[in-house]
Amino acid sequence: MALLERSDWYDIARTTNWTPTYVSESELFPDLMTGAMGVPMEQWESYDEPYKTSYAEYVKIQREKDAGAYSVKAALERSRMYEEADPGWLSILKSHYGAIALGEYAAMSAEARMCRFGRAPGMRNMATFGMMDENRHAQIQLYFPHSYCSKDRQFDWAHKAYHTNEWGAIAARHAFDDLFLSRSATDIAVMLTFAFETGFTNMQFLGLAADAAEAGDFTFSSLISSIQTDESRHAQIGGPALQILIANGRKEEAQKLVDVAIARAWRLFSLLTGTAMDYATPLHHRKQSFKEFMREWIVGQFERSLLDMGLDLPWYWDQMINEFDYQHHAYQMGIWFWRPTLWWNVAAGVTPDCRDWLEEKYPGWNDSFGQAWDVIIDNLLAGRTELTYPETLPIVCNMSQIPICAIPGKGWNVKDYPLDYKGRTYHFNSEIDRWVFQQDPVRYRDHLTLVDRFLAGHIQPPNLGGALQYMGLAPGEIGDDAHQYSWVAAYRDQRAEKKAA
Repeated sequence: MALLERSDWYDIARTTNWTPTYVSESELFPDLMTGAMGVPMEQWESYDEPYKTSYAEYVKIQREKDAGAYSVKAALERSRMYEEADPGWLSILKSHYGAIALGEYAAMSAEARMCRFGRAPGMRNMATFGMMDENRHAQIQLYFPHSYCSKDRQFDWAHKAYHTNEWGAIAARHAFDDLFLSRSATDIAVMLTFAFETGFTNMQFLGLAADAAEAGDFTFSSLISSIQTDESRHAQIGGPALQILIANGRKEEAQKLVDVAIARAWRLFSLLTGTAMDYATPLHHRKQSFKEFMREWIVGQFERSLLDMGLDLPWYWDQMINEFDYQHHAYQMGIWFWRPTLWWNVAAGVTPDCRDWLEEKYPGWNDSFGQAWDVIIDNLLAGRTELTYPETLPIVCNMSQIPICAIPGKGWNVKDYPLDYKGRTYHFNSEIDRWVFQQDPVRYRDHLTLVDRFLAGHIQPPNLGGALQYMGLAPGEIGDDAHQYSWVAAYRDQRAEKKAA
């Protein structure tokens, strides 16, 4: 029997709006869940998804993707990638799996909300595939690291992280709960699929796949590539929704959703991707700096997407671009300093050669971050490793849930941006974080940072041991220096040569 071309039947098959008779339209699609912003149903029916596929086509393509990824994994089962990989690369894998795997599962719930409560038939159709995508992403990113658990318990955090109160997991949950799980279908379309996935996730996975291939980890490269192609498809859900909102006089509301989502995504992206690219990736595998990557993809590509959509650049755009020069460097120093509180071993990434590279890419690095690392290096060379661990609690941003930090040394600009609200003082890393809080204080006001919990007596005993227990970090999982401080030897040799001369 001859089959019709998809173009002959697709629009009829996916036009699934109807006039309800047993319940009212407002009961079937309550505004709290749809977030339709008063835009009538007939306007939503003009939604035209740019990527069109049928279920049969979807299953065929996904089966091929899975077959490719799993076959590469099976073929390389006996490789010695784990034993021969640079410890910095293994740290990237651990941090990625722990921060992302169950985040994908949360995104499945977000897609399901659009699937049920999206006002546009095309949105619901695409979200159905997106829901299956995200379920697959969670499953495959739990399955792949599982084979490493017998070699390194830190890989178990791919599944464990989100079930703990480890501070990085708290930060990720705080952002993802905000963007994915506590929003309406329309909000999710804008904040998750457009701002978060188009702007950041899609780009991150492109870079990760290339870095993995460069590092010789073809298993991870094939995994990430298979995920990225899914992301690039369902990330297009938000664009048509934005067009409908803007065309119906809802630009201001849409702009705020985009601005909040980009601000929240930037913090996590800076922490995970920025530190991975400029510090954990072995020097000979670095193709470009994090700043260069951000300027090419986020500024160059995503900025055009925003403007082409009819939106304005976020009010803080230039300030965020300025942070490309320092924020991830500050986070790197923070995660190395508080390394016992992480589920991965942090690569310091500051050998003499690395510092030359950092100074080239970020002029002035040595006079700021380099000065702070010099103190750490002096202590390590003198055998005073205990002085390279924290003795006090940081001030944690009430929005990002990450310690407040910026530029040390000669360029010192570390500053708290406080806000008094309803008798409580909140602390923020920047004006951007404070602005996000001010857009919906009721949403954020009751959350306690890890340090808030410590001071409130929730963590007992009130010391590092009690904090590690509270965060679920057991022996064998607690983070340390990825290279076991071997990088310090280069400074010892360097100083010995200078002394001899």
